[in-house]
Amino acid sequence: MPINALAMLASLAKASGAQGMVLGQAQDIAAETATAPLTLDQITELQANKTGRLIEWPARAGAILGRADPAPLQDYARAIGLAFQIADDILDVTGDAATAGKALHKDAAAGKATFVSLLGLGAARARASDLVDQAEAALAPYGNKAHNLRALARYIVTRDR
Repeated sequence: MPINALAMLASLAKASGAQGMVLGQAQDIAAETATAPLTLDQITELQANKTGRLIEWPARAGAILGRADPAPLQDYARAIGLAFQIADDILDVTGDAATAGKALHKDAAAGKATFVSLLGLGAARARASDLVDQAEAALAPYGNKAHNLRALARYIVTRDR
């Protein structure tokens, strides 16, 4: 069965547009002026749209182009997308600006709700670790062929920049 290029393009538009990354960015901007901080569910949704869709679409597209079931890679991408954002929130609190190469501690200074501010540092780390476990489990159908993707998932939560 041939790959439908128009369907792939439509799925990219959906993932990057008003139902995906643009929606997540709009949610993030709206949160900056909201009268109340976001809840954990709201932050999770925002990041699933913003960072999650950025990672999810290429994972699905790669599977589709390779004529494989996209579900395992989609599950992997969703887990690492959220793990990436949690790790970024942790880095903002615990990181070194010189090593990270960016300003840190800006979320707390802005009064922004983050995974760390809502869960606490230990629980945020545990949640990120659980997401890595989920990502690795999603790769089970690929066996050892997914070694690099497993390593990427682990790197996402241990990075210092």
